[in-house]
Amino acid sequence: MPLKALRAWLGVEGEGAPTPSGQKDFAPLRETLEALDHLEPAQARYLAAFAYLLGRIAHADQHVSPEETGAMERLVQEQVHLTEDQAMVVVQLAKTSNLLFGGTANYLVARQFSAMAIHEQKIALMRCLFAVSAIDDVISLTEEGELHRIAKELGIDHPHLVELRVEYQQHLPGRSRE
Repeated sequence: MPLKALRAWLGVEGEGAPTPSGQKDFAPLRETLEALDHLEPAQARYLAAFAYLLGRIAHADQHVSPEETGAMERLVQEQVHLTEDQAMVVVQLAKTSNLLFGGTANYLVARQFSAMAIHEQKIALMRCLFAVSAIDDVISLTEEGELHRIAKELGIDHPHLVELRVEYQQHLPGRSRE
């Protein structure tokens, strides 16, 4: 059902569905949707939550830079083993979902990810969240607060969070950049 809704939202109900301009849909988009259609439902849910949380941290300061978008695409490719095109679509949808549903869905998505991920996957996600927030060499106070909220929602204990903060200490607020 979610893929059907995605296809409808994108205006590509079926193979070769016409776009609003009457042309056939763009082949790479169709191929990407078909590739995502073959994912196991559990893997698709994991991927959606992972990408959503990346979008959540990128949007913490109310702006998602092109550098943050590129970092999210690379991280989705590496962590969830998608093609570049698939990662682009997933990240774009995650950013849009975060803009539309951010305030109400943030906690729910984090709790869902927490329920389906093992501890190592949660730590890997947190490492990715730190990487996205540090992409511009500075983790803002807003981003750091969001990192702490997500860690709490995922059930990451304090010692593991401190380890991650130490890895990114040169990017944390109040640290000298010299």
